[in-house]
Amino acid sequence: MKRKLFSARNIALMGVLMALVVILQSIALVTSIFLPTSLSFVLIPIVLGAVIIGPLAGGVLGFLFGIIVIIFGVAGLDQFTSMLLANEPWLTVLTCLLKGIAAGVVPGLLYKLIAKKNRYAALVVASLSAPIVNTGLFIVGCLMISGTIAGFTANGTMSEIVYFLFIGCAGWNFIIEFSINLVLGPAIHRVVLVVEKQLRRNRKPSAQEEGVENAQSTSPQTEKIS
Repeated sequence: MKRKLFSARNIALMGVLMALVVILQSIALVTSIFLPTSLSFVLIPIVLGAVIIGPLAGGVLGFLFGIIVIIFGVAGLDQFTSMLLANEPWLTVLTCLLKGIAAGVVPGLLYKLIAKKNRYAALVVASLSAPIVNTGLFIVGCLMISGTIAGFTANGTMSEIVYFLFIGCAGWNFIIEFSINLVLGPAIHRVVLVVEKQLRRNRKPSAQEEGVENAQSTSPQTEKIS
């Protein structure tokens, strides 16, 4: 079913999903008290937007996710991001934005590609790809600013930096995010089915409208006599 990106319905849905992105990322700040980086529960509404509306919508939601991370870092609410911004501001901003956008665009593209054969498999793959892309690009970005990360290790060697990123920093976060998306994959599938069913129902003309159209099509054409 072809969807118009800027339809009133999609704009309303985007508003709800954007609010969820802000709320869930704010709640995720609590987890940063116990872990080096916050858990991205925010990936759920991003995947929903990418699947229901399209990759562009997922990219917009991911961009908002990146902006929120940057704002929290600038405000000092996210200590790890704040430290990275203080030492490598441009690379940190680029990393936050790119990983967020990609975590929205890639699931949307994968869903469109795989849904032609199996929609359920497409939804599962889309859901699981989001944490992989988000964490993967985060690690790549951090390796580019490894000099800053070295301050968290004993000797600042590359092996210690890699261990810190994969195990101490992103490792547990990725496992939890991946598990969350794996468990919620079926739930996302049900939400998508319900939303698309409602969209199809709203697109169908009512019985009264069909009756009027039929009457107009069968009524004889008369000319107005002046």
